[in-house]
Amino acid sequence: MLVVGAVGAVYGVVRLTDRSSCTPTGTPLRIAAAPEIAVAVRATADALVEKQSEAGGLCLSVDVTAADPADIAAIVAGQRDVTLAGVGQPDGDAQAPDVWIPDSSMWLARLANASPTLAAADTVSLARSPVVVAMPEPVAATLGWPSAKLTWQALLQKVTTDSKLHIGTTEPARDATGLAGLLALGSAANSSPGGQTAATAALRTLAAGRSTLRQDLLARFPKAAEPAAIASGLGAAPLSEQAVLAYNAKKPPVKLAALYLDPEPVALDYPFTVLPGADAGRQHAAAQVRDALQQAGFRNRLPAAGLRAPDGSANGLGLPQGAPSPKVTPPPTSTQRAAIAAGVDKALSTWIAVTLPSRMLAVIDVSGSMLERVPTAGNATRMQVTLEAARRGLGLFDDSWAVGLWTFSTQLDGAKDHRQLVPIGPLSAQRSAMLSKLGAIQPKQQGDTGLYDTLLAAYQTVQHDWDPGRVNSVVLMTDGDNDDDNGISHADLIAKLKQIADPKRPIQVIVIGIGASVNATPLQQITKTTGGGVFVAKDPAKIGEIFLQAISLRTAGLH
Repeated sequence: MLVVGAVGAVYGVVRLTDRSSCTPTGTPLRIAAAPEIAVAVRATADALVEKQSEAGGLCLSVDVTAADPADIAAIVAGQRDVTLAGVGQPDGDAQAPDVWIPDSSMWLARLANASPTLAAADTVSLARSPVVVAMPEPVAATLGWPSAKLTWQALLQKVTTDSKLHIGTTEPARDATGLAGLLALGSAANSSPGGQTAATAALRTLAAGRSTLRQDLLARFPKAAEPAAIASGLGAAPLSEQAVLAYNAKKPPVKLAALYLDPEPVALDYPFTVLPGADAGRQHAAAQVRDALQQAGFRNRLPAAGLRAPDGSANGLGLPQGAPSPKVTPPPTSTQRAAIAAGVDKALSTWIAVTLPSRMLAVIDVSGSMLERVPTAGNATRMQVTLEAARRGLGLFDDSWAVGLWTFSTQLDGAKDHRQLVPIGPLSAQRSAMLSKLGAIQPKQQGDTGLYDTLLAAYQTVQHDWDPGRVNSVVLMTDGDNDDDNGISHADLIAKLKQIADPKRPIQVIVIGIGASVNATPLQQITKTTGGGVFVAKDPAKIGEIFLQAISLRTAGLH
């Protein structure tokens, strides 16, 4: 379990000097702000206190802290005994601020979705930063930057078909730019012809390149301008415009281009939020600070922080090359905010389900019929197209997955119809072994299809070390029906599965049929018993697409 420790760094405690001619109002107003805006907030609060000191009477005392929004979200949620998925728990000493300025209203939407008591009222945006796709400039140039205008659908097509383009993201459950990118890419996938398959591919691609911390993500961009460094480095990631400006200001060997894709993702809006529980005195103090943060003095400090004004105007800000002309945009309506909140909830639920650490046993048919040629796949064999699909699928699984590999035919390992090539274990330790074993698989000449015996053995193997923290599944790929006179019958297999299945320890069985000769009906009767499903690639050349559909089914089974 992730535990949130000490929050941020105190940028300044704005109090009075001995020469002050005003009387402090009491306990300091505690403000936690996203790090990139905290300096400007602190300077404005300092100026406000100084002005009050010169005027005499009552004056404020303000603590301004720079804090990761995910850490504050965990603290606020924890005070209402709720947890935001993927954010973690605060430690026992953590205290919520009186005022919170996260980088995005999406944090407020997530809190309100978790508990109505955490719904914030009367928030006001203090700044804006568009969410862009950051690319090393040489990579962006290959896509027509800075003159070409790209779409999220075009990016989706690129990242899911071009293995040379490495895309990354910060963990969307803990980072607003990562979440905005997830929403945009997911929307593009859902409106693509592939629908759910495209969405799953997009999620898997993002998950394979995610970083928990933004600084870790930034460190993966190329460290040198040589072609080899650019080819091996991170090629694309959703970031805020502010983050790109800050990165380039450090004069890296390879600067980042900011690509402003259509449609525009949800921008960072830095909402000033008085959190529930603030007493009347703190609410009054917060109102004074909020008013000061809406004045020209504060807005004039935003360009130095790499931020735009709340309306999107960028006076005094040097925009990245290729940025469209700034346009003033009104704040979102209540209907638009409700739609965003609903989209955030759904996107994160899907993301967490798809990227949930999984435990899977892959079982591949090596019977003699797998030697048949596939005309639509350049006359490759069924075995070859199946192994290529398996290799591509493996590339979508991150190192948190535990995967094992079997092959099966008849009497493949003595009297057994299956052979274990790699036991179920973490990909972090055995990805190379998996790829090596996949590359060495050959069909068994004249081998038949001991499907039912193998399926039962695979189910029992996954059940034996069932892991409550993972999605447990068997994915079996075959080009034929059961063909084993000495094996278990269909009826006895179903009876045995009903006997050993445990609803509290679910295991999904997913069967991928290769070729038009596969009879789906008996397989569907099996998966109806276990949970899971059957997909048949009548054209074996389409097995890669079918594999992604199978992963989608595995996800749907969590709900």
